[in-house]
Amino acid sequence: MGCSGCRVRFNFGKVLSKVSVFFTMVLIFTYFFYCLTGFCDSAPRTLYSQQAADYDLLDDHRRVLDELRPSPRLLAADAPSHRNRTAASADAEQVDAPGQLPQHMSDSAKESAQSNGIPVSNTFGTKRFPQAIIIGVKKGGTRALLEFLRIHPDVRAVGAEPHFFDRFYDKGLEWYRNLMPRTLDGQITMEKTPSYFVTKEAPSRVCTMNCQTKLIVVVRDPVTRAVSDYTQTLSKNPGLPSFQSLALKNSTTGLIDTTWSAVRIGLYAKHLENWLQHFPLSHFLFVSGERLVSDPAGEMGRVQDFLGLKRVVSDKHFYFNQTKGFPCLKKPEGSSRPRCLGKSKGRPHPQIPAEVLQRLRDFYKPFNHRFYQMSGQDFGWD
Repeated sequence: MGCSGCRVRFNFGKVLSKVSVFFTMVLIFTYFFYCLTGFCDSAPRTLYSQQAADYDLLDDHRRVLDELRPSPRLLAADAPSHRNRTAASADAEQVDAPGQLPQHMSDSAKESAQSNGIPVSNTFGTKRFPQAIIIGVKKGGTRALLEFLRIHPDVRAVGAEPHFFDRFYDKGLEWYRNLMPRTLDGQITMEKTPSYFVTKEAPSRVCTMNCQTKLIVVVRDPVTRAVSDYTQTLSKNPGLPSFQSLALKNSTTGLIDTTWSAVRIGLYAKHLENWLQHFPLSHFLFVSGERLVSDPAGEMGRVQDFLGLKRVVSDKHFYFNQTKGFPCLKKPEGSSRPRCLGKSKGRPHPQIPAEVLQRLRDFYKPFNHRFYQMSGQDFGWD
């Protein structure tokens, strides 16, 4: 009887041991299951797990990665077949330095990635030299053109003016290329700096980078452009002398002062002669600043054709802002308001004596006609 009791106690002990192991395994399995599904928030995290293994943010991470994948609908780029040897090899190199999140991600995906700490390293795409540059002219409508172009999914552009070919050329081409946004195959890299058109050294420098670069010049009635230029300067310096005192060397003779930059920029024919020494006329597109206001979709059609892009930007993207006096972009999806240019655009012009404006028109007339002949376009300023 005593031995029988010993066997019972022994068997009972074995059962307890097996049950204990079973429950231990269940607890371990449950712990790992809950951790893998994101319920271990109370557990301490390392820096790596915080950034790379936040499984509770898995859905956001997947959504961001989906947006980073190249779109299958990207168009084939109208890439130049011949490049200058000094820049050709560098142009196609991958830049490994981390940058901002890619421009083709939606705003919601960018905000999600940044707010949740998802480690999205922008290594998609390549930093290339621009295939097209808006080289001029100041107060002609270059900012509007660039903003309109940025609607296009196959255009990536630098927001600020780099001023590389007129102010920072000594920093070198690699510095310039690193300013560019990353682009995928089929996308065009662009920048705009209006002062290039009037900078003597700019044409040869651009050609040193790539003599196949496409060049866009936004031009406007030089008299209206000069007044707009003066208005901008006056807003920054209220003590500026009157327009007529700056435009005329002598009020009695009415001689125009061509040393004043506001007047000199409007001599389009002279500036174009400098550029034509390095680039053929076929590499230029002359955009009418007036038509960019009156018919933005039509003028943007010409620009897209010139760049070899599908006509994506159209009438549906614009509405005319009566207050500002120029077209604005309609409200994009996911945005609370339309996109218009800033307060610095569309300023009211000061009153200029009619005789001063007529004197300027007479002065510009031969230069305008020369420019019409050179560009093959009559802009109708006279």
